[in-house]
Amino acid sequence: MAAPWANVPSHEQYFVLITGANSGVGLAICQRMIDDFLATRSLHSHLILIPTTRSAKKSSEAIQNIRSYLAKTAKSKRLASRTGFGYYPQWATDRVHVVSIELDLCKLPTIYKAASRLVNGDVRDPTGVVANGDALSIPRLDAVIFNAGYGGWSGLDWSLFIRQTFTDGPAQAYTFPIFKAALPSSTLPPQDITGEKGPESQPALAEVFTANLFGHYLLAHQLLPLLSRSRDAAEPAGRIVWTSSIDAEERHLSMDDMQGFHSAAPYESSKRVTDLISLTADLPSVQKVSASYFNTPHLSPAQQEKKPRFYLTHPGIVCTPLFPLNAFLYFWYYVAMYLCRYLGSPWHVVETYLAACSAVWVALATQEELDSLHAHRVKWGSACDRLANAAPKKSEVEGWGWEGKVEDAEAIRSDTAEGIQRKLTGRKRDAVELTEEKIIRFEEDAVACWKELESLRGQWEGILGAEGREDQKMASEQLWGGSR
Repeated sequence: MAAPWANVPSHEQYFVLITGANSGVGLAICQRMIDDFLATRSLHSHLILIPTTRSAKKSSEAIQNIRSYLAKTAKSKRLASRTGFGYYPQWATDRVHVVSIELDLCKLPTIYKAASRLVNGDVRDPTGVVANGDALSIPRLDAVIFNAGYGGWSGLDWSLFIRQTFTDGPAQAYTFPIFKAALPSSTLPPQDITGEKGPESQPALAEVFTANLFGHYLLAHQLLPLLSRSRDAAEPAGRIVWTSSIDAEERHLSMDDMQGFHSAAPYESSKRVTDLISLTADLPSVQKVSASYFNTPHLSPAQQEKKPRFYLTHPGIVCTPLFPLNAFLYFWYYVAMYLCRYLGSPWHVVETYLAACSAVWVALATQEELDSLHAHRVKWGSACDRLANAAPKKSEVEGWGWEGKVEDAEAIRSDTAEGIQRKLTGRKRDAVELTEEKIIRFEEDAVACWKELESLRGQWEGILGAEGREDQKMASEQLWGGSR
């Protein structure tokens, strides 16, 4: 059966994949994506959402939740007023399609299988609504949002919590905490692989690092046939939208332990690596090691003249079950987060829908807007004012600043932005001025991370990649000749 968007002009189609979309921020990204797409795009455009989960059951539940939200949105006065007299909600619901794919970022064979299904046209709706559940072909991906992740925390160090609350104040303490306690990062068990090479040949993988970074890193590379474009393609290359954290400081990462096997903060360590590779991917000093990642022999040179670009976001401070608290503490956690917002913190968005703001904006903004802002050089955080008006905000990255440019204290104070967009609003109290030397070190650390990641990818592709390489070859032949 043909896809419901098959007869829609290519420029009126928009394909977005979101990992970890069955709950929390991932589900909210799907919801906000629907709202913003229907409110801003052509009345003839179609949105194809591809949430990923770890099982068919979770995919079905996620799709049903997304469709329920879509039905409510379609009845909103906002959409009715945009369309005009004689509006029918079904017009909106008919323009949003939800299919799904299953993968587990810590089980690498499932990543290759999911990528193969996407590239080779075997995406389905497990609920049977879209095309009766038959296999559907995805001609391209316009954006992939890497939201899925694992915190690996065990709780709070209460003595540090009390001390930092009183010394730094709630807004600073609950934005840049030093009191989170983490479990030691577990080493993943050997991957379930059939073949000549046994478990002893597999490089060790840290659980938090793989769930937050490396699984996504492999997935994006395998999706290059859907993310890359020919030079004459009408659509820009796909966007790879990474999710970081506001608390991804330099101190959390040891360059001798990039995976965080021995880190006291493996989550924050993985997010620091995310910052390093995302902000530097196409810098001349880094391309000598990153270029191989954006090239694949399974694409013809013409197919990869327009390469996908990394973008970096974070959700702000949001209350989700990612942090382990009992019901009593979770309630006071909510109260404390709202207090911080009232005290003027722009980062305490608290609610998942507001937290989705930055990722959705990066995914849906026009390429011209992103390019004019040099958006690939910025870490975009979800922020809001006291009245919950949310907007993407530039975040300071240690060793990089806001845009990879040196700014002295006077320049920062003279910032002409207003409200929550001011650089000093929400800035870490003890942040130090950026120097050229620190930028050079940031780029050097990025080169080291890229080298290790590419080496690790090469090792795992040697173990896992034989079947994937054949799939990609077939996909390249199928896709060649299109206008992507």
